[in-house]
Amino acid sequence: MKDLSPAKADLDPIEIASTDEIAALQLGRMKWSLRHAYDNVAMYRKRFDEAGVHPDDLRDLKDLAKFPFTHKDDLRNNYPFGLSAVPRENLARIHASSGTTGKPTVVVYTKNDIEIWADTLARSLRASGLRAGDMIHNAYGYGLFTGGLGAHYGIEKLGGTVVPMGGGQTEKQVGLIHDFQPTGIMVTPSYMLNILEGFHKAGIDPRQSSLQVGVFGAEPWTNAMRKEVQEAFDMHAVDIYGLSEIMGPGVANECVETKDGLHVWEDHYYPEIIDPVTGAVLEDGHEGELVFTTLTKEGMPMIRYRTRDLTRLLPGTARNMRRMEKITGRSDDMIILRGVNLFPTQIEEQVMATGGLAPYFQIELYKAGRMDAMRVYVEATPGARDELSKTAAARMLTKHIKDMVGVSSEVVVGEPGSVARSQGKAVRVLDNRDKG
Repeated sequence: MKDLSPAKADLDPIEIASTDEIAALQLGRMKWSLRHAYDNVAMYRKRFDEAGVHPDDLRDLKDLAKFPFTHKDDLRNNYPFGLSAVPRENLARIHASSGTTGKPTVVVYTKNDIEIWADTLARSLRASGLRAGDMIHNAYGYGLFTGGLGAHYGIEKLGGTVVPMGGGQTEKQVGLIHDFQPTGIMVTPSYMLNILEGFHKAGIDPRQSSLQVGVFGAEPWTNAMRKEVQEAFDMHAVDIYGLSEIMGPGVANECVETKDGLHVWEDHYYPEIIDPVTGAVLEDGHEGELVFTTLTKEGMPMIRYRTRDLTRLLPGTARNMRRMEKITGRSDDMIILRGVNLFPTQIEEQVMATGGLAPYFQIELYKAGRMDAMRVYVEATPGARDELSKTAAARMLTKHIKDMVGVSSEVVVGEPGSVARSQGKAVRVLDNRDKG
């Protein structure tokens, strides 16, 4: 892989500012954000008053712990525009979730918000090893989802050339990558595996492709998957993080020269780690739930938003801003099986470590009598599709899962292509425990 480490002159000044300079900027911006939320959003004014706190009580960054949390349900309960802090005519854009688990969560942006979002996304792309003039294939979904347009504006702000492909149409994706010769690709990691499969089906060697950088986000993924993709394409696989409630993709990003966690762009997004049960703030280095406060967002400020993502905060390395460790999972994605807690990423690691299996899987939870049970669907590689090889792989994966989590599972090894492919975010878990 090509060395894509940036020159110091390519960085924004804040990326190499001292920790004291960063903290001073954060404090000033946090005071503004708390006051903006209190003065312009009825929910925040009511919450702060009920908690007995006022924006003027923030004299130090640690004082943020006095203020109440914001939850995803707050967005649903204030649907559609109850959390907007500016008049309707001042909004430049509206995004929303799909609403598959209830009412959609709506987020709004001013023109300045869009500019800041593009800036932090462009910064993320530079950290990933991409530069002005690079062509970038954008396979994130367009529309109300923040991924497609967020990436699009960031690529343009970088000075790159956008290929606005969106999700799906894998055969066409492969053809365009082969014909257009982009330097980078932005896509969910699970869908990148579909693209890899598409290369093989088309008889194209992925290592001969033009791709030098893949910027992967929107779902948790493991270092085992990173290794798989990097070796398959001879390119860098870099992690990007974001969520629509805070802004969208580009809240944090790995640096291509270290790939040791995602640097949070702390001049705009202030992170905390809390105990997910008690809500107590944890010191850096301790794993817990990630919480964000926006520092510059005008349209819909977020104060202490609970992301449900599990990680830890670490000192900066390639940049002076703090890093967040790769997301291990979400507290609301955690599977509780017979009293044992596990995450889909743990199953993914074992699938990737088992010979004869392709990197696709789906977990089914069901009832076996009165007991919860787990079935893992995987598929054989083309060279290991005979029954003897499939049986051996099933036994090995069953043992790996048992050794890892202490729970027995059933493993079903199907033919190549038998596991459902994602067209965006992968559906890793089917919970059928309540079905007859």
